[in-house]
Amino acid sequence: MLNVSTQELAIPAPVDVEQAEAALVEHYPRLVRIAYLVLPPSLGRNRRVLTAHALVQRSLPRRRGPVGPAMPGQRRTAEDAVDPGYAYVRGQMLRQALEAGLPLRRRAWPKRAQLPPLLPQVWGLRLFPRSGGADELALDQRLASLSGAGRAAYVLRGLERQGDAEVRRVLAAAGVEDPGAALAEADGVDAARGTSGAGLLESAEFDPCSLQARPTDLMRRRQHTRAALAALAAAVVCGTLLGLPGDGWGPDGAAAPAYARNPVSEAALDPAHVRRVAPALWQRSARTDFSVWPARGGLVGDTALLRRALAVWARPGPTVQASAAPGTPPGPPMGPPQLLFAGDVDQARVVLFHDGLRVVRYAEPKDGTAGAALDFVRTDGADTASAGALVVGRTNANVRYLTAPWVRGVAVRDLLRPSEAARPLERDAHGVTEPMLSPVAPSQCRTWDALEVRDGVATRLLTDLGELTPARLTSGPPSAPADVTDDAARAEWARTACLLPVVRSHGVRSVNSWRFAEQDLPGTGDAGPARWLCTRAETWRGTGGKVLAQFQAPEAERGTATPGSVVAQADDSPACGAREPHVLAGALWKSPAGQWYMVAAGSPRVASVEVAGAVEGREEGRRIAVPVEGKPAARVELGGRLEDGSKIGVLR
Repeated sequence: MLNVSTQELAIPAPVDVEQAEAALVEHYPRLVRIAYLVLPPSLGRNRRVLTAHALVQRSLPRRRGPVGPAMPGQRRTAEDAVDPGYAYVRGQMLRQALEAGLPLRRRAWPKRAQLPPLLPQVWGLRLFPRSGGADELALDQRLASLSGAGRAAYVLRGLERQGDAEVRRVLAAAGVEDPGAALAEADGVDAARGTSGAGLLESAEFDPCSLQARPTDLMRRRQHTRAALAALAAAVVCGTLLGLPGDGWGPDGAAAPAYARNPVSEAALDPAHVRRVAPALWQRSARTDFSVWPARGGLVGDTALLRRALAVWARPGPTVQASAAPGTPPGPPMGPPQLLFAGDVDQARVVLFHDGLRVVRYAEPKDGTAGAALDFVRTDGADTASAGALVVGRTNANVRYLTAPWVRGVAVRDLLRPSEAARPLERDAHGVTEPMLSPVAPSQCRTWDALEVRDGVATRLLTDLGELTPARLTSGPPSAPADVTDDAARAEWARTACLLPVVRSHGVRSVNSWRFAEQDLPGTGDAGPARWLCTRAETWRGTGGKVLAQFQAPEAERGTATPGSVVAQADDSPACGAREPHVLAGALWKSPAGQWYMVAAGSPRVASVEVAGAVEGREEGRRIAVPVEGKPAARVELGGRLEDGSKIGVLR
């Protein structure tokens, strides 16, 4: 050992990440050489090279700011003084190199250094330092017989030129339990050789930064590649069949297997992200529609039920009975939906969601049997009137509604009996009505029960047309339809209600019936005038509306409600609507005396009506009645002109 001055230096200052990084970059080849020499030779030269680089690159501090002195404890002599940043990085690297040589234990969690490095990685090549001479080979074999601590002591003393006292401190800081024994092992290397091999540590044999490259075993690589591809395909197939979303999502009930993982979609299907509206929000909101409905029902806190409902919504399986109103997209939610209701309804557990565009109803049997029901309906552009109620359950011929929070009272009114009073209908604390007869079920139109709701502003009639949203019934001209509240409007709807099955399951939002003309018919005496009505069904999607022209002959007996006759109909026609409030319709009518007439009438702005073909006639005004000899079999053409001179044709 060299004799040097014993002048002592002060304890080094704490090291920050910038100082450590600068030392690592400056001394990188030397640090990698030390790591390569300390690592166990049993790893093989290729893995030792990659592991040595990985250990040095992982030796930087994990956080910014001072990380403490490079070597705590005693003062060091000038012989052993090193840069604090270099000392810190070297100490971290030595600790990991010594851990890499520890044997794996069955019951102990492996340390990071004991596993193959993630980075750097080289595919398809084997890397190793240049070969040295016989002396280097002998030294490498002798070092392989030492423990990791012994190799570290030999390298620190021979390559770093450090005294035994400093070597002990460095080894102790790196976690070596007996640094003295490690120094004794290092002494045995040169004693066995008879000469010092410290100078050989600088040889290219131990330089992992100056490398040679050779290919790996090409035949074995091909076999491994084919095996890896087969394993990957098997994993994909098994994952698809199992359909396990993972991360504790739990069972998904009747949902189909998951085919993709998307963070945004998973957030939309997480019950914890479902939006819930405060109970009183609708009272101060600028809008009153489904977006301000509070979450109601006895199962709003059932996370498992909500999870199943959301999963089935996103991936309906083969046992799910799904339906969607025309023009309603049945896809999964774009984001976390709003919860409207979750509770027990008759023999099912029902959940209602709203995603801004649609209302979605999920229902599963309470008895735990397989299968579920999923229904979609558009509700964009809803207002106070059209958001008054939703169908929450159907059982046999009955239907239950969930009413809006602003609805103060509900009743049942039979449209076919306009003179009878409405019957009260009870609701529970969540706004779910008692069951009432649905007009969808009966095959014969002997009764037509509609839901009458009172919200403090108006009384409205809603009828079930086979979808989640009941259709609102109105009466009056297209420019100003009004709710059905007076006797005249109820009398007209009494003879119109049985025509509503024509627009059933069409995504109908509202149906307006407009009496656009009355006409005294020849030979009827004081039976009263006939009525011409235009019934227009508007849809939620805006297109696909249906228009019916209806002729209601004078009733033989007052108080009866015989359905009117549909004399013309059209799909996607602007007639009888707000954009084109004009209509012309005609029919063959037989008088009580047996005489046939061609009768026709137009809306208020029709100035003249003309009949041509087998029957001819023309009248100024908007009504015409032309006698017909026998019952004509030939085609009859009907037309007219408006007050501005433009032509108008019959509804078709």
